[in-house]
Amino acid sequence: MARICWVTAPIYAALGMILGLVMAASGDHTLAPAHGHLNLLGWVTIALYGAFYTLVPLAAESRLARLQVLLAEIGVVTAVPGIAMAIMGMGEGLAKVGSLIILAAMLLFVFIVIRTVGQPAATA
Repeated sequence: MARICWVTAPIYAALGMILGLVMAASGDHTLAPAHGHLNLLGWVTIALYGAFYTLVPLAAESRLARLQVLLAEIGVVTAVPGIAMAIMGMGEGLAKVGSLIILAAMLLFVFIVIRTVGQPAATA
């Protein structure tokens, strides 16, 4: 799980930077909220998940961790385009669905952290 997060987080960062550069070059900052959410949810949040799963490998071994990371990744690739679509007047449905998926991922992460932190490390 950590590897997936460590690979995808910098991809989201690069995409966020590209979007920021496009906005700067065009002078049109209409999509700034989508840019911000891509950086925060894609780069920062996914990287923090990766850090946790690196530091607490026991947590990464569960099926719940796989589901949590899957939901987080799906949430980012759903919510960020959904936010852009909402800004452009194309409806808020995708943004709402993506936001709920991201919330589910975070709530599952909270459960995983509570369940795992303080537990003895697995012995080989």
